[in-house]
Amino acid sequence: MKKQRTPKSAAGLLLSAAAALSATLAAAETPALKDLAPKSLRIGAALDQRQSDGEDPAATSLVVLQFDTISPENILKWEKVHPLPDRYDFAPVDRYVDFGARSKMFVVGHCLVWHQQVPAWVKAGEGGKPLDRETALARLKTHIDTVVGRYRGRIGGWDVVNEALEEDGSLRRTFWLEAIGEDYVARAFELAHAADPDAELYYNDYNLWKPAKREAAIRLVQGLRGKGLRVDAIGEQGHWGIDDPPLPAIDEALGAIQAAGIRPLVTELDMDVLPRDPDMWGADLSKKASLRAKTNVYPDALPPEMQQKLARRYADVFTLFLKHRVGRVTFWGVTDATSWLHDFPIPGRVNYPLLWDREGRQKPAFERVVSVLRTYNRN
Repeated sequence: MKKQRTPKSAAGLLLSAAAALSATLAAAETPALKDLAPKSLRIGAALDQRQSDGEDPAATSLVVLQFDTISPENILKWEKVHPLPDRYDFAPVDRYVDFGARSKMFVVGHCLVWHQQVPAWVKAGEGGKPLDRETALARLKTHIDTVVGRYRGRIGGWDVVNEALEEDGSLRRTFWLEAIGEDYVARAFELAHAADPDAELYYNDYNLWKPAKREAAIRLVQGLRGKGLRVDAIGEQGHWGIDDPPLPAIDEALGAIQAAGIRPLVTELDMDVLPRDPDMWGADLSKKASLRAKTNVYPDALPPEMQQKLARRYADVFTLFLKHRVGRVTFWGVTDATSWLHDFPIPGRVNYPLLWDREGRQKPAFERVVSVLRTYNRN
């Protein structure tokens, strides 16, 4: 049973409208990233469902003023849009696509094939048997035909396959690989192109600044293109820390993708400002509380010196994006208020990864990005 939303009170609606107006007026006094970026660079944000539903007017006003492309955080992942074999939940996606169309934005679909956030029925074989190739391919085709086909001509680009590679460059041992075989990636791109021949198609992954994984991604895309398949770009997610990866590694990664004749994108950009403990990634529940206390070092506010460090980091990476003619930069979120990093990898920490704070006010990082874009335009 779906949880029903509680209607906002009149006072609540007035407060929301006032906040949206305040944010709009404040933003109107500052330059827009989309206007400062070169024509070859789209700059956007990933929206959560409240934002694409119009229930976070301050954030959506900021999006309209600042960005020319949007991505969905979760509503197009398989568990959300296709939870049961005979059921699709298109209403939130329709609202997201309509929002992009009204705002004259380039709309991205994320994502078609991933090994996470997939309903159990997709992975299950018939009659309790292991999932076989024929069944897996049939499910893949039905899903892509239906989802991409519905938004043909309205969603301009798709993350077709997400995170198919291990850190050493080998194919990740997912249920897709085990059921279909290595050609599941090619079949996904083939199906996506057939469903919308005009849509851009991307391979998306993280840690491509690591040489083995990056080289594998380049080989993968070149191999797909060698088969006559359309692959327009490689997306590096860009979930980075404030010190890691090193700038030379990012520089090398973007340069290598560009040198291979493939357009680089940065698809999920944010900067984790909190310290990282090696144990936090696989911590059991008994350790999470102590790790949260150890690493949640800015529970009330980000100190000024860290604000400046974050600003320098954003300025440095944007300089590299412009150097290597990155085709799109999408921030994974709009403001610090709703960033996923508050709950990953340990829930309850307070993070500050984006260009706007929890109240929608621009941070020094925003000002430094503006400065980098203006300098580029002058040269």
